[in-house]
Parts: sequence; C-alpha cells; structure tokens
Amino acid sequence: MVPIHKTPIWIQRIFPHRIWQKKDADEAVFLTFDDGPVPGVTDYVLDELAKRNQKATFFMVGDNVRKHPELAGRVLQAGHSIGNHTFHHLHGLRFGKDSYLEDIRKCDLILQEVLAIQTPLFRPPYGWMTPAQARKVAKEKTIVMWDVLSGDYDPKLSPRSILETSLEKLELGSIVVFHDQQKTKEVLPKFLPEFLDQIKERGLQTATL
Repeated sequence: MVPIHKTPIWIQRIFPHRIWQKKDADEAVFLTFDDGPVPGVTDYVLDELAKRNQKATFFMVGDNVRKHPELAGRVLQAGHSIGNHTFHHLHGLRFGKDSYLEDIRKCDLILQEVLAIQTPLFRPPYGWMTPAQARKVAKEKTIVMWDVLSGDYDPKLSPRSILETSLEKLELGSIVVFHDQQKTKEVLPKFLPEFLDQIKERGLQTATL
C-alpha cells in the first residue's frame, strides 16, 4: 500500500463493486481500524473513541480474535462494527482462491464462536486480492476498501505528516484506514487524539459501516 493518499477515482472505477467511500453519508466520515484486536493498542483506540462518543469499524484478524476474545468483545460492546480481515492476514495475491476463501471462512467461524455475530463486511489485507477471489467474496460480503489511507504503519512517516495529510484528504463520506497493531502502538497516541478532535471541530459525525 502506498502511504497517505487519496485513492484516485480511476482506481475506484476499475473496481466498482467495492465500497471506497459513502457519498450519501449525512455529515459523516467512517473510521476503520485493521489487524486487531491487539492488547495495548485496540483498547487505547477504544478509550480515545469513547472520550468523544465516536464510532468506528474494526476489521479483525481471526487469529487475534482467538487470542484476545475479551478485547474483541469489548469492541462489540462499545457499539462499534466488526469486519472480517481473514484469519491469518493473508495477502490475496500470494494464495490460491480456495485457500484464501477458506481463511476468510475460518475468520467468520471464530467471530461467530467468540462474538456470536455474522459480519457482512470484508476487507482484504494489504488491499489486494485476485479477481477470482473478489468475485467469490462479493457474492456473500461487502468488500470495503478506502479513499483515505493514513500510512500510520509506515515508520518513515512522522506523526505530524500522518495527521496533516489525512485531514487534508478527508471529506464527507470518506472511509479512513488506521491500524490497531503492534507497528502502530507508539505512533497512534501521537496523532490519533488530535485527528479525532479535528473531526469534532469540523462538525463531522463518525459512523459505523
């Protein structure tokens, strides 16, 4: 993934059967967090969202749900949405259709077992999947992409640049990607509170997908 960018319209048009943003959103933006739940990171994000009464969608890795069921449950209890992010965080281009689909199914099973939910939402790790994988997944789930990629996972980016560029690209209906994982544990506190405050100051609401 290219750090911090606004997904070009031409890319969105090439893949029209995926959600990139929600133009019909009423004064709302959509915050998403990928790769959790991870102790010390996901709970920090939950606390910051709760301080501002803001909502988000968490695309969870099934194996992390298995390891941290109570933290996954806390996300749900706080009123946030949960999506499938595969069980092992697979890069779709490196796996065949059957093994990739099986990993998605395995994530669904652990979400049902731990949280008693059946999510209609799916986001491919790294944003990549083959056309055959996408066609099959789209028959059963909504494939959620993004139009604002924060780049919070990139150690070469400063917290200030993550903050400023993400805010610059933000618009009504934007779907913004952050990550609640070990790689972002140190950087999130340096920009996320101000980002969330700026959303409120702009009069924008946050909503779940």
